[in-house]
Amino acid sequence: MGSSVVTGAGVALAGAAGAPAAAAAGPVGQHGRSHGHRPERYAFTVMGTTDLHGNVFNWDYTTDAEFDDADHNDVGLAKISTLVSQVRREKGRRNTLLIDAGDTIQGTQLAYYYAKVDPITDPGGPVHPMARAMNAIGYDAAALGNHEFNYGIPVLRKFEESCDFPLLGANAVDARTLRPAFRPYVLKRLRSPHGRVVTVAVLGLTNPGIALWDKAHVQGKLAFPGLVEQAAHWVPKLRSMGADVVFVAAHSGASGTSSYGDQLPYVENAAALVAERVPGIDAILVGHAHVEIPERRVVNEQTGREVVLSEPLKWGQRLTLFDVVVEWRRGRWEVGSVGSRVVNSNAVAEDSRITDLLRAEHRKVVAYVNRVIGRSKAELSAADAPVKDVPVLDFIAYVQAEVVRKALAGSEFAGLPVVSQASCFSRAARVPEGDVTIRSMAALYPFDNTLEARVLTGAQVREYLEFSARYYVRTAAGGPVDPARITNADGIPDYNYDAVRGLSYEIDIAKPAGQRIGKLSWEGKPVADDAQFVLAVNNYRASGGGGFPHVAGARQVWSTSDEIRNLIINWVQEKKEIDPSVFASVDWRLVRDGVPVF
Repeated sequence: MGSSVVTGAGVALAGAAGAPAAAAAGPVGQHGRSHGHRPERYAFTVMGTTDLHGNVFNWDYTTDAEFDDADHNDVGLAKISTLVSQVRREKGRRNTLLIDAGDTIQGTQLAYYYAKVDPITDPGGPVHPMARAMNAIGYDAAALGNHEFNYGIPVLRKFEESCDFPLLGANAVDARTLRPAFRPYVLKRLRSPHGRVVTVAVLGLTNPGIALWDKAHVQGKLAFPGLVEQAAHWVPKLRSMGADVVFVAAHSGASGTSSYGDQLPYVENAAALVAERVPGIDAILVGHAHVEIPERRVVNEQTGREVVLSEPLKWGQRLTLFDVVVEWRRGRWEVGSVGSRVVNSNAVAEDSRITDLLRAEHRKVVAYVNRVIGRSKAELSAADAPVKDVPVLDFIAYVQAEVVRKALAGSEFAGLPVVSQASCFSRAARVPEGDVTIRSMAALYPFDNTLEARVLTGAQVREYLEFSARYYVRTAAGGPVDPARITNADGIPDYNYDAVRGLSYEIDIAKPAGQRIGKLSWEGKPVADDAQFVLAVNNYRASGGGGFPHVAGARQVWSTSDEIRNLIINWVQEKKEIDPSVFASVDWRLVRDGVPVF
């Protein structure tokens, strides 16, 4: 490697900086001259990925085929490796760095397999495929994402041990001492063609929502202060340690919004706020939001300088390139310019070096997900799930309710009615008629959510449903309805709309949000405000994900560490057959002024 490294602990991890390499040195304006001479300039490029979510191959394990979507994106580190090699050849490897902004070890069946089926934590267990691929590509640093904590701290620590690069999390601190639990930063030293060292700091920041979303894993062990607060603490330290350029890898979107309401005092999507409020940052690699930001410039309110932000979509679909030019002035390096852009991984082939490295692991996972676990008497499709009560969501909710009822049998809560929430994670999800495989269930329930049971009152359930119904665009009565245009109001994603099975209700989309739930009943009787229900709910929602009211503060009467997807798989294996007549029912419908929409 053509650089040396200093970690947050101040320990050198690599040898001396490499030999000088050619760098761009074009003309600068009159302001850039010193005593009539053009200042020494050095150009380098920082490459960035984010939200890789366990994607190595350009493969969709839920369809058992090459990945494709409506925009013909490709995915995976094998594609990223090809792009990275091209940039290194063009710029000179010694003039580049490669970083990531988190969410690495969860998201595909490949990632799940090596966390749960053949776990990396077993004695003599395998090395995580993401670590092997990222080591081979030559990453310099990666920030922690919130999904890094989904499988518990031991899995994350084992992954960390396997990486040849540091995992950074300045705002992941020990809950007792408040000292960093992971390396806060790394210092990388590049050498200009004239032999001067340029010190580039990379500060890693993760998402405060981890405290809610993975409460079961981190409570009492780790705390997650706000990004702005921690950046304000660390950036001056990095400058005082000699950082000439400061990058932040932030697993936090740029919108300034939060999905968990007022349950935490810190903003979830705070990257732009960090740029605006913390002086001394030159660029931020943004993650978490799964959006594409080629370049966004945010003016720091104290210095008036621009900070460049970029987010390279997700899953290895894009690679961000930050092009930096520094100039030697008055005995130190100053940043002359920073620009960013993204390149598309669908323009290149997979790097055979990476695919060959992990071919055996890939084949093992493909065989696993294609294992037949039962049969379905009919096809179940999620295509209409956002606008109609369809059997496929009933299936998820039914299994969840059955699991909770069995778990509460004999307890003081056994007599309470159990209702169950379900969301449409993908409109393309389907359970085929005939053989049902593990990958069918992975497509139906792609997230590694676990199941909980919480007690809500009738009034709270109504408010929960009203909040969910914000998802629909207000649509006046009369005239035709286009199903494609009445959902996702205000950008609410499909996964933040909940249908609740076990209750009967109408959603009047002609009315304003907050006044839409009508004819709410249980077993044919109107739901009283003081009635009590057990809600079977996934841990993301129960911990505040989506900002739904009441559920996060409701009494938890049961929970499991087993994923909902596995509960469904186990149910199919036990019953051998998915029969819609067992669980399918129309419990809710859309209306306009009381008239059904469909």
